[in-house]
Amino acid sequence: MKTRPRIYVAGAYSADNVIDVLSNIRKGNQVAAKLLKAGFAPFSPFIDYQFSFFEDITVDEYYDYSIAWLLASDAMLVLPGYENSKGTLREIEIATKSSIPVFYYQNNFIELIMYFNEIN
Repeated sequence: MKTRPRIYVAGAYSADNVIDVLSNIRKGNQVAAKLLKAGFAPFSPFIDYQFSFFEDITVDEYYDYSIAWLLASDAMLVLPGYENSKGTLREIEIATKSSIPVFYYQNNFIELIMYFNEIN
């Protein structure tokens, strides 16, 4: 059975207002759905908010959870608008230090597709 490459979807989550937070969540999950349809196994931290419906989760617990998935990923895909996101910048740093390839979303993640076609 061929396994799907695991892709960590990264990008700005927080914002100054709830409308922008919801927009960031929508954008992150939309890209994750596209990755799933393209044959990848995305991890989307943009769905993490759902845990708070059941338990009080701290920011550090969310962050540690996400980093665990990042370190188990085959690659990272960074969404536009990440430049001012301290969390995303740290995730890029961790991925780079861990030799996890980092791709930037553009052209429907064609570079990501080409990378996995080349190594398979």
